[in-house]
Amino acid sequence: MDLRRNRLMLSYLIVAVLLVLLAVAGGFLSDRFLTWRNIGNLFQQLIVLGMVSLGQTFVVLMGGIDLAVGSLVGALTVFLANFLEWRPDLVWLALPLALVAATAVGALNGLLTVVLRVHPLIVTLGMSSIIFGGTLMYRKEPGGSVPRAFADIAYAKVGGVPLSAVVLVAIFALAGLWLQRTRTGRSIYFVGGDREAARLNGLPVDRIVVLAYALSGLCAGIAAIFLTARTGVGDPRIGAALTLQSVTPVVVGGTILAGGRGGVLGTFLGVLLVTMLNSLLNFVNVSSYYQWVIQGLIIIIAVGIHTPRRR
Repeated sequence: MDLRRNRLMLSYLIVAVLLVLLAVAGGFLSDRFLTWRNIGNLFQQLIVLGMVSLGQTFVVLMGGIDLAVGSLVGALTVFLANFLEWRPDLVWLALPLALVAATAVGALNGLLTVVLRVHPLIVTLGMSSIIFGGTLMYRKEPGGSVPRAFADIAYAKVGGVPLSAVVLVAIFALAGLWLQRTRTGRSIYFVGGDREAARLNGLPVDRIVVLAYALSGLCAGIAAIFLTARTGVGDPRIGAALTLQSVTPVVVGGTILAGGRGGVLGTFLGVLLVTMLNSLLNFVNVSSYYQWVIQGLIIIIAVGIHTPRRR
């Protein structure tokens, strides 16, 4: 246990050092990178990647993976923008409906994994295709609109700090406490570490699997709300990049894909790192194609470093 904790702390330290190096490099390469305006923009951008990565963390800790988050976020932006264009006075109804639908889709992913005994990669990949295809049948291009009051959610500030950043930090803190201080939260680690041992110890493994995927869906729903507020429209393709991006902060932060080790603090640091890196690359006019290549390399390197070595 101490060895695992030391490895995890080392992962956090490495990411923290990389964040400092990125900040220094950004300051040298652009005089606008470390301005409060750009930092505020970075904080506003954290919420979408942060929430889908948090949901992915729950699933990966349990030993699974969720490849449906990108399509789900895109579908929910379409739902919200079109619903609110039709009835802009029903924001109070649209938001809970989106969260319930997202949680239900996540729970369905977990249930199918449990019932069919199929690898979650296959189940969530299939669900992603179903959601994406169904959304395109309804709307192929960006459209819809949101009321001004709803759009203001994305840019609201609390004491000069973006509201989205405050919400993100609060949710991550609650998630960390839940994972570490509650029986159900710790059970996710246990199931991820050794599912059969967890079953023999009387843990409701199937329910924990469904819960982890439901939480991933819920997090995708929160991300979709802030993304719709920021863009003002619904776009079925807007979440396509989030599937890969949601995995990157998780593995960079020290959560191993085999499950059972990691945590939300590492994911939060990973989100900061990826967001800052993308911002820096944009400042120096690096093509988005190269950014995809860099993210892929980061995942491969991080997985190679964090994968436990067994004799």
